[in-house]
Amino acid sequence: MSIDSVDELPRDTPAPVVRYAAGGARVPVDDPSLGRPVTSSHKGTPPHRLVAIGDSLTHGVQSGAVYFTNLSYPAIIADQLGWAGYRRPQYQGRGGLPLNIELILRELEHRYGPSIDLWEVPLALFRVRNLMDEIEDYWERGPGSITPAVTSYLHALAVFGWDVRDALDKTSANCAALIGAATDNLTNQWVERSGERAALRVYPNRPQDVNMTLFDTAAALGKDHNDDTDAGIETLIIMLGSNNALRTVTDLRLRWTGSGFDDVARKGAFTMWNPDHFTSELAHVVDRVHQIRARHVIWATVPHVTIPPITHGVGRKERSGSRYFPHYARPWIPEERFDPQLHPHLTGSQARAIDYGIDMFNDALTTVVDRGRTANKDWYLFDLCGLLDRLASRRYLEDLAARPSWWTPYKLPVELAALNPPPDSRFLTADGTGARATGGLLSLDGIHPTTVAYGLIAQEIITIMRQAGVAFRSHDQTERPDPVTVNFNELVQRDTLITHPPQNVTSSLETLAWADTAVSLFHKVVGT
Repeated sequence: MSIDSVDELPRDTPAPVVRYAAGGARVPVDDPSLGRPVTSSHKGTPPHRLVAIGDSLTHGVQSGAVYFTNLSYPAIIADQLGWAGYRRPQYQGRGGLPLNIELILRELEHRYGPSIDLWEVPLALFRVRNLMDEIEDYWERGPGSITPAVTSYLHALAVFGWDVRDALDKTSANCAALIGAATDNLTNQWVERSGERAALRVYPNRPQDVNMTLFDTAAALGKDHNDDTDAGIETLIIMLGSNNALRTVTDLRLRWTGSGFDDVARKGAFTMWNPDHFTSELAHVVDRVHQIRARHVIWATVPHVTIPPITHGVGRKERSGSRYFPHYARPWIPEERFDPQLHPHLTGSQARAIDYGIDMFNDALTTVVDRGRTANKDWYLFDLCGLLDRLASRRYLEDLAARPSWWTPYKLPVELAALNPPPDSRFLTADGTGARATGGLLSLDGIHPTTVAYGLIAQEIITIMRQAGVAFRSHDQTERPDPVTVNFNELVQRDTLITHPPQNVTSSLETLAWADTAVSLFHKVVGT
């Protein structure tokens, strides 16, 4: 049984979190309907079978960049629906936005082989900076700076780095204004305002649409139906909230929200939302969702951001049964060399407070779904947090004493379980012979899923959609029988980090360390 003590929380922990912690950690929800039946009658098939509002997880970010949006979880679901009409943004060119770590490592591997010798490190770092300069030029002044004509509302309504307030407030007009005000920093080879540049490829660029938010766009799609159907959208997915906590691990700094949390211009001073503030923001989201004509709505919970390997637990746990290590630092710092006076880190008590705060976010999301179903709305809860917890290698899989009573390991699809080794949530490394040694569920930024892990998310949502009665069809439009399953064999073949990961990934941790120091890489890959 996992043990965690309230008196181990930091002194600046908000009082609501302290009170919540006294009752213990949240238990994941296994029933998406929360045991509340609803009665509904529908007619026709809505023209927009799937719309997803979210952040980088919905955008499809991998290894620090949004690039292959056809491998995002909504695109995988749309393909399984047999729906060719799914519209998503495009980011072809220079590995996507803002910086593709896989592209960097493969370039180094091509030039220097599977390992970087000590004498080659200065040349490797010089090449990385030149690559970053080329990427910056492409997106700021080259072909990538020209926003393509988007004349139809997209179904993929997600922008990496956006939190709940961004999704509620930001429009193409203010994104364009922020890009226009950016200046060229000759000493920082980084795509300025990369999140806003990405957003301009999500929003239509017609004059009548420039002041629309993501929720306005979804509402317009919901209105797009005639008397033969009861809604414009069949299934709406809401997956927001990760960026209301993620900067704690990308910045390795915990600062709870205060005054200005709901102001786009001021909220950047904080890294973790006070749960009361998150609940306040969530209420605005609920109001906006009520205005969207969607037949089914799936709300996703927020993952525990302390589990992905962007942070690495350091030191021996003080007590058997604790979920937490004494410190959390970057994965490239050897444990024997870690110095809390020298290396940026979070403490175990800070990680504990962050997790309890996220538990409160997720209780608020559960309450939203419960109230919706009580009001006879066909709303569902996708417990993404519980999914990641069941995949947590170092927290639970490797520490039997830390496992709570509810915990069981996530059963991987047979296609993934048969891989050698089966993919796990550790930082991805290679074995030097062309294969993968560890990891496989999280990409090279240590935060975002690989292609096969996006497939896991898609599979879980598909199961909920089938519970809601959504029909999935083959591409010849014949209805598919249950169980509707993702083609993981195909995803494995398309997942380059599974089939042939960069063999220099271990030796290149020093390069990632340099990039994090020089350009705050792991702060910027989430677009903040």
